Amino acid sequence: MQTKGFQPHRTYRHEAFFWRNSEQFLAGAIPFITAGLAADEPVMVAAISARTDLLRDALGKDADSVHFVDMAELGRNPAKIIPAWREFLEEDASVGRPVRGIGEPIWPGRRAEEILESQFHEALLNIAVEPDTPFWLLCPYDTERLPAAVIEEAHRSHPTLMDATGYRGSSSYAGRTHVDVMFASDLPELTGPAEMLPFTKDRSMHGISSFVAARAHAAGVPADEAAALAVAVQELAASSIQRGAARGVVRMWHQEHAIICEVQDETSITDPLAGRRSTTRDQRNALWAANQVCDLVQFRSTPTQTTVRVHHWI
Repeated sequence: MQTKGFQPHRTYRHEAFFWRNSEQFLAGAIPFITAGLAADEPVMVAAISARTDLLRDALGKDADSVHFVDMAELGRNPAKIIPAWREFLEEDASVGRPVRGIGEPIWPGRRAEEILESQFHEALLNIAVEPDTPFWLLCPYDTERLPAAVIEEAHRSHPTLMDATGYRGSSSYAGRTHVDVMFASDLPELTGPAEMLPFTKDRSMHGISSFVAARAHAAGVPADEAAALAVAVQELAASSIQRGAARGVVRMWHQEHAIICEVQDETSITDPLAGRRSTTRDQRNALWAANQVCDLVQFRSTPTQTTVRVHHWI
């Protein structure tokens, strides 16, 4: 694999790395990491254990100088990944020091909903980091086992692509336009009946928590987890009213492997990164709180409607 692109960097680079087997993965990832370490650049690797185990074995003692993160845990809810990268950057890149990262948000076996939100996360990465930040992020994709549609989407969310033949630009890359299209898109329709609870500022707001907790607990969710889910949904509904919504609706689905709650209103949120900024202001909002306690959070908004859908796996 050609690695001549691994040179000092002073701006943000967000690149997809396509590989078909362990040899290709190591041939691309190891030179990327060791070049960073040789330049005294902090390196963080967020990937599943199958990948980090390979890297640790290949790096030997150098592995001690790399910050490894289990993406199966961090990326369980993809909305938590950008805050983790921000924290990493704030420690070093904020003073102009170049840093490197490897981030694998999509791997074989992820649920369809998780893949969709990981793809949204990849698009958001193009606006989440300032262009002059000296951060080089490489995103591995297993082209042998991931669906072709996932690889095609990676072309749209990464300006630069790398594989065994070297580097090339992506002719499908759409930048901020792609973010806006995804953010305004409808979430997939859910199967099965939904229980509904309309709410307004003066009606049913105080009943949302008990509505969610009772149904989640009846579906087998432990009481403490059902209570946490109920509080998250209650706060999301309260946030709708605080934004000026005259009314909204809470919907719940009990599916085979999940309890799903959705809060929908007629307001608009213009910031697709809402709930992903590790700032005091963002930590006070309902989206941030939901991202911390829910297994998966999906958030979309148009000029006339905002939808937040949260999942609890059972």
